[in-house]
Amino acid sequence: MKAVTLAAPGGLDKLAFSDLPDPGQPGRGEVRVAPHASSLNFHDYLVCAGMSPTADGRIPLADGAGTVEAVGEGVTDFGVGDAVVSCFFPEWQSGPPRVGDFRGVPGDGIDGFARERVVLPATAFTKAPAGWSHAEAATITTAGLTAWRALVVDGGLKAGDKALVLGTGGVSIYALQIARAMGCEVIVTSSSDEKLARAKALGATHTVNYKQQQKWGRTVRDLTGGRGVDIVVEVGGPGTLAQSIEAVRIGGHIALIGVLTGAAGEVPTAALMVKQARLQGLVVGSRDEQEDFVRALEAAAIRPVIDRTFSLADLAEAFRYLEGAGHFGKIAVTW
Repeated sequence: MKAVTLAAPGGLDKLAFSDLPDPGQPGRGEVRVAPHASSLNFHDYLVCAGMSPTADGRIPLADGAGTVEAVGEGVTDFGVGDAVVSCFFPEWQSGPPRVGDFRGVPGDGIDGFARERVVLPATAFTKAPAGWSHAEAATITTAGLTAWRALVVDGGLKAGDKALVLGTGGVSIYALQIARAMGCEVIVTSSSDEKLARAKALGATHTVNYKQQQKWGRTVRDLTGGRGVDIVVEVGGPGTLAQSIEAVRIGGHIALIGVLTGAAGEVPTAALMVKQARLQGLVVGSRDEQEDFVRALEAAAIRPVIDRTFSLADLAEAFRYLEGAGHFGKIAVTW
């Protein structure tokens, strides 16, 4: 079986094709899946670039979409030929958050999906949306579910609300699509006028170039008549949080899902207190939430935005493209 492996201590030049033993047939409660696609996330990049150490020989990539080849005894959720997509936290099936690390995450604490075959518990997958390609389905695991949880599960978004989405990466574009499908107004920020034009074409109500308007939090409040937005999808972290607090309404919700500007920094606690806003950290979601999300995608006829697709043999090149931050939506890898 062919697989991509990462030699410790990591680095994109340490990614290589390897011949590994076939995983065999599924046991009780397991499924054998042939993955055909993944999509890249910043977390995958940190692992493969050596900035988040993992085991020597680790198979990378948290997202996996493919076809069920065999089912073990007792499996009733899936049948041979079903299109499935992986779960980011395979041991978090339902209920409130119960994980605080990446020890069970594919491509980090355990082997991921950059391989031809995998045998795992059936509970490590959900069905993919009907009619989706494997590349499209692979965007659900991390980026899609994160946006869904930020807006709907934690944020309680409802029709008529106003949402602020920072940037135009995978999570942010999914958030734009979900919020628009729910009848919400969406404001999108970016440093690229070209990307903002694309966001507008996807349904963004307003766009803000944060390089041209460095006090963009005030700009967002002005665009909402001084009230502020109901929810912020905050992917930047310490470098953007102060402006997000400025942009949110009194009693609003800030979903902190990214640390693109750093892992630590000052929090304007007084401003957050006066706003009486909720600052909610989150990392992806549970299997139950993913199943809810898949149903919503089918009902709303949302399809993900894939900027570019690479072959698995060009995985290092795909990560270098991610490094450049020129993408809009998701970057897919297929095999």
